[in-house]
Amino acid sequence: MSFSPELPASVRHLIFRERDIYLVGTAHISAQSVQDVRDTIEKIHPDTVCIELCPSRYQSLNDQDAWKKMDLFEVVRKGKALYLLSHLIMSGFYQKIGKQIGVKPGAEMLEGALLAKETHAHLELIDRPIEITLKRLWRSLGFWDKIKVASQLMSGFFITDEIDENTIEELKNPENLEGALDTFAKSFPKAKEKVIDERDLYLAEKIKQSQGNRLVVVVGAGHIPGIVSHIGEDISLETLEHVPPASKWPTYFKWAFSLVLVSLVFYGFFSGATEKSLNSIYLWIASHAILAGAGTALAFGHPLAIVASSLAAPLTSLNPMVAAGWVAGLVQAWVKKPTVADLENVPLSITTFQGFWINPVTRILLVVILANLGSSLGTFITSAWILSHSI
Repeated sequence: MSFSPELPASVRHLIFRERDIYLVGTAHISAQSVQDVRDTIEKIHPDTVCIELCPSRYQSLNDQDAWKKMDLFEVVRKGKALYLLSHLIMSGFYQKIGKQIGVKPGAEMLEGALLAKETHAHLELIDRPIEITLKRLWRSLGFWDKIKVASQLMSGFFITDEIDENTIEELKNPENLEGALDTFAKSFPKAKEKVIDERDLYLAEKIKQSQGNRLVVVVGAGHIPGIVSHIGEDISLETLEHVPPASKWPTYFKWAFSLVLVSLVFYGFFSGATEKSLNSIYLWIASHAILAGAGTALAFGHPLAIVASSLAAPLTSLNPMVAAGWVAGLVQAWVKKPTVADLENVPLSITTFQGFWINPVTRILLVVILANLGSSLGTFITSAWILSHSI
């Protein structure tokens, strides 16, 4: 690997199998990165431009009307509300920073794609599909790690400090970047493995498979050391694209736990502890109805959605195949069906904490999540009471 004095300082020149590969290390919200991409492509005249995007992310950056095509009923029905909400939170965080410094998130990638078209170079989308990365990440995390990751995502809403262009550029400095990655690795080792290390391997292999003898590769600066390290290895994309099936043990546990609780209540009736069993039933119904309804109300759900979650929670909490939040979300989507204007405003709404609660689209997602959270809390409280009074 070498530095080229004729190119921006962010560019690394790598010769691999008699092919010239120019790695442009970028920050995803940086005006300087956009300029670096432009300067590099204009000077190199590559056969191929590779950009760190997958097809779905490339489409979402190019298609400003993508939100209009979203089927919220399908999102809620298939239990994808949490996935979509996480994606929106991350997008909102980047857009908030981008707004501060006047740069659209992903602008350097779009610049690479635009210049590839203008110079008649071949365009390669070399990143792993975002859906695969998120699924591999989520299924590798334990319960507490999931809580930590979720809290880190939410913390992006509460960052009020202004972030300027100089701060972004400092993060591209190798020493600062290495320190940030080390901190991330210590806090979330599994997350680093799935989000960074595996994608380094994936990007390296996709670069090797790209056509042409002169390539300009536009990637986040944090990926460059990994790409250089792995590009000479034999890498299986099939392995990196495999999504391990979700473990069935949590479902088995939920069914077994529900069966145990119901059995304890029935045992109380047959053993003469009728009053305890009745109290358990009353507490189960009340705690789930109140807490699921409170969660829906906290999301500013429609009164009918609040009622639906309160009625559904005592029953759905015993059935792992259905969730109170799904019922509440479907009712919310039915009575407060988002308009085209609401869908168009999603990109703006997700840049603020308040916007998430106000926009009818994101409110549906919040209804699903918070109703489920309230129902889960009801299960925890009531189960502890039943077990403590039955043993």
